[in-house]
Amino acid sequence: MNYSETLQWMFQQLPMYQKQGRAAFKKDLTNTLALSKHLNQPQDKFKSIHVGGTNGKGSVSHILAAILQANNYKVGLYTSPHLKDFRERIKVNGKEVSQDFVINFIADNKAFLEKQQLSFFEMSVGMAFDYFAQQKVDIAIIEVGLGGRLDSTNIIRPILSIITNIGLDHTQFLGDSLQKIAVEKAGIIKEKTPVVVGETQPETQNIFKETAKKNNAYITFADQEEKVNFTSDLQGLYQQKNIQTALIAIKLIQDLGWQLNDTKTLASLKEVKKLTGFKGRWHILKETPKIIADTAHNTEGLQYVLQQLKQEEFKQLHIVFGVVNDKNLNTILPLMSKKAIYYFCCPNIPRGKPASELQTEASKFGLNGNVFSTVSEALQNAQAAANKADLIFVGGSTFTVAEII
Repeated sequence: MNYSETLQWMFQQLPMYQKQGRAAFKKDLTNTLALSKHLNQPQDKFKSIHVGGTNGKGSVSHILAAILQANNYKVGLYTSPHLKDFRERIKVNGKEVSQDFVINFIADNKAFLEKQQLSFFEMSVGMAFDYFAQQKVDIAIIEVGLGGRLDSTNIIRPILSIITNIGLDHTQFLGDSLQKIAVEKAGIIKEKTPVVVGETQPETQNIFKETAKKNNAYITFADQEEKVNFTSDLQGLYQQKNIQTALIAIKLIQDLGWQLNDTKTLASLKEVKKLTGFKGRWHILKETPKIIADTAHNTEGLQYVLQQLKQEEFKQLHIVFGVVNDKNLNTILPLMSKKAIYYFCCPNIPRGKPASELQTEASKFGLNGNVFSTVSEALQNAQAAANKADLIFVGGSTFTVAEII
């Protein structure tokens, strides 16, 4: 199989949560442990940092990778989902895994993957760990996929765990309260391994403290530490929380004996995108009229983004909006501006919510606009309708943004 055929096999033959949703979700580590054994335990051949949470874990992961790269370490970075190409998930020093590695990994292990019936995410994690081991990285930043306790990434023994925050997302899998979700996220806290929690939340603080105490793990709440305020190329007010979390984590990494230069660290904050290839967060696609895309897709994430939008200067706001069908719209739609003109669309994945259904739901909250068959068509119509003083925002789902970025 060539690269395209290999991806087709991965995407279609085996379940993929990002495309299919609940049917692809496996709350069990059996397959991951079996694959790890089959690959000769690659996760034990490099140091790692584990990053979980509801919002911000991707940003924190990329910030950490940029800092460590700038300090001359060879850094693996595993994140999900991807925007354009699967290889975005697996990088070393900002460079995506080669097509040949993806092809050969699947070809060499195809019989085992089929026999074991691994999910798309399980095989992706195994591929990343195998690649990092072969590349002999100094350290790998591993972003949790979903939850924590039973996430496929949770077979690593990291030097540091990070939990950014807790929000009501993926409740059908993780629980219907902040406390239940926190229990799942806290599952990445390991024995005698320091943990950084990005945000102190009354509902979850004690859960993290108790889990850390049970594991004899030193715990730090980043927002309780001295505030940092550094310039970064990551735009958006919400990134200040992520920078704070990352820099508190960096202090702990230094305490563990890692040699980091403060000047290089601060300089790297201005080059996170360049160093890591980070995309999709407050991504400015065009200046006139201004077009901004952001992958925020849950209540907490959208709150920050919409707050940021209010600080922009514009005559009329146009919103290209598409979501997946398992999203709780009753918590998202009330946040959206009633003054905006909407361009409802459906991301091109099986989980995409039909644009006409989204329009119907949105109208109940006073959000009005037309339906378009594709994200691209919706954006083209928004651009045609907008004048130079207007602002176009594209969002609602990672997959909506992926189609136009």
